[in-house]
Amino acid sequence: MTIAESQLSKGRNAPIAVTEVTITLRTTAAADLSALLVTANGKVRSDADFIFFNQPVGPGVQLASGTPGALHISLGHIPQDIDQIRAVLTLEDPQATFGGYQAPLATLSDRAGKLLCEYRIDGLGPESVVIALELYRRGAGWKVRAVGQGYAGGFAALVTDHGVTVDDDPAPSPRPTSDAVAVERGGVRTVAGEQKLSLEKRQKLDLRKREVAKVLLAKGADGVRARVLLVIDKTGSMSELYKKKVVHRVVERMIPVAIQLDDDGELEPYLYGSGFAKLPNVRVDTAESWCAEFIHIGGVHGGINYRSIGGYNDEIPVMTEILNVLRPDGDPTLVLFFTDGGFHKRGPITALMRTAAEYPAFWQFIGLGRNDFGVLRKLDTLRGRKVDNAGFFEIADIDRMSDADLYSKLLSEFPDWLRAARAAHVLR
Repeated sequence: MTIAESQLSKGRNAPIAVTEVTITLRTTAAADLSALLVTANGKVRSDADFIFFNQPVGPGVQLASGTPGALHISLGHIPQDIDQIRAVLTLEDPQATFGGYQAPLATLSDRAGKLLCEYRIDGLGPESVVIALELYRRGAGWKVRAVGQGYAGGFAALVTDHGVTVDDDPAPSPRPTSDAVAVERGGVRTVAGEQKLSLEKRQKLDLRKREVAKVLLAKGADGVRARVLLVIDKTGSMSELYKKKVVHRVVERMIPVAIQLDDDGELEPYLYGSGFAKLPNVRVDTAESWCAEFIHIGGVHGGINYRSIGGYNDEIPVMTEILNVLRPDGDPTLVLFFTDGGFHKRGPITALMRTAAEYPAFWQFIGLGRNDFGVLRKLDTLRGRKVDNAGFFEIADIDRMSDADLYSKLLSEFPDWLRAARAAHVLR
C-alpha cells in the first residue's frame, strides 16, 4: 500500500485484512483516548463495553497507557453482538476546543507496527470530543471508517447517548432502549420516559402518536423502523420563529414521529447556518428542558458558541455531515429538514442529492413561511438519481396546521421511498 492509498478522508472506509490492530491518536493537546463497543442499534450492552482510563480492558480491546494512549484490538475476540468499535478522543481541559490546536492524526496499524491507514481529522472547531475512527463489521470481516464527528454536547452527552451510565449528580434518567418500547393496540408505540409527563402532555402526545400511526398504516409502513434526524435552520431570518417559540413547538411535534419510527424513540438534532452543530438527542421526557437549553439564535448553550454555527444559509456542510454519518448498507433514515428558505447553491445541492440517492436516507424538507425555497421546489422532478430520495412542502404558519395534516404531508412520501429504495438495492 502506498502512502496515498493509506490516507483516509472523512467518511471514507477501507477493509482490514488482519485480526490484530492498534489505533493511536496523535494531538498537540492534552487528551484522552477511549472506545465504545456498540451493537447494531448504536448502544453499548452494558458499561463494560466502555473502555477508558479507569476501565482499560474490555472484550477484545485493551487501552495502553500513555498520552493519549493506544487501543489494542483483537477483532477475533470481539463478541458477535458487537457491531462497531468507536475510538473517541477527548480534550482533558473541558474549556478547550479542538479548534485551538493542530488537527489530530488517527492511525490504524497491525500489531507489528505496520501502518494500515491514517486519517487527519481536519475541520474541527468548538468541539472538545470527537469520534475519530470506527471499526465495523462487513460480512465476515471488518472495515475501518474515518468518522471525524465532533460532539458539541461534550463527553458525558456522547457516552450517555451510547447507553453508558454516568454517575453525576443528579443521576441521569435511564435511556430508553428497544426493550423499553411497548406497542399498544393499533401499532402506537410507547417509550420509557412518557410516564414522567403530566397527564395533559401525555394525552396530547398520545393523540399525535396515533395520527402518525394512522399515516404509516395507511401507507403500508406500519412496523417500519428508521433513524430520525432533525435539522433546523438557525439563521437571522428565523429569529422571529425562535422568539415566538415556533421552533420549540416544531421539535415537540416531531417527537411522536421518532417514537413511532426510531428504535429508542429519540430525535438526533442538528442546528445549521453556514456551519452546523450536532446537539444531544431529544428525549420525550426531557424535550422541554432541551428546547430551553438549545433552541436559540445566539449565545453559548450546552458549551456551544452559536456564533460558530453562522447566521446565513449554507446547507452543504450539514448535508455532507449527515451523509458522512450514514452507512451505505445501514438501516433507513428519515431526515426532517426545517428551513425558511435561502437555498441558493442549486448546482452543489442537486449534485449532493444525486450522491445522497445511493444512501439509505429520505430527505423531507419543510419550508416555513412563504419564501424563496429555490431548488427545493424542484426536488421531486430532479433527474439523474438512483431513486427519488427527497420531498418538499411549505407551510405559511405551522401553528395553524392540524397534526393530522402535518403528519400526512410529513410522511406521505417516506413509505414510497422505502419501497423504491429496496427495489433499487439502496436498502437491504
